[in-house]
Amino acid sequence: MEFGRIIISETAMNSENPQDVINSNISVINLMREEKIDDDLIHEDALMSYYLDYYTSQYAEGNFAQFVYNSGWDKELNELLEEALALIGAEKHLELFQQQSKKVKLISSVKLNKFLKGKLDGVNPTRDLLNNDTFYEIEENLVTLNADFLKSHPDFEALSVDDMFAVLEEFVVREIKRE
Repeated sequence: MEFGRIIISETAMNSENPQDVINSNISVINLMREEKIDDDLIHEDALMSYYLDYYTSQYAEGNFAQFVYNSGWDKELNELLEEALALIGAEKHLELFQQQSKKVKLISSVKLNKFLKGKLDGVNPTRDLLNNDTFYEIEENLVTLNADFLKSHPDFEALSVDDMFAVLEEFVVREIKRE
């Protein structure tokens, strides 16, 4: 049975910073994974937000090449990201992602594997080819769009931390250790 809710803390909900909403969702997913809950049972839109944040932070920190390198250029992840960008209404970011994906497809599999197995820093023509600074100029704010997507979701709930644990414990049918 799937956990049909997207829950975050009331504290995150009341925060001025949209990243807090996303981080609260990430904490819940990480806790569920620690409790050995399979990803198939976690709300798919909560996971979508989780991976969208991964993409956003990877790109923001080290450009597109860092995302490709650290994600291993995973087909399923890329499809999920395309779907996520479309769903949250980030049309310009979706366009950029698709454009960048075409660049990766044009690289031979040998060259791509060498890139993924090599070092990201230093002299790296493949990295330089994959990087695109357009990301930083796009007016769409992925963090805000992602947080708003979660907050406006029909399965979304903001709960106290105690209630969050109660709901999750009910789902896993055991007590969860709190740090």
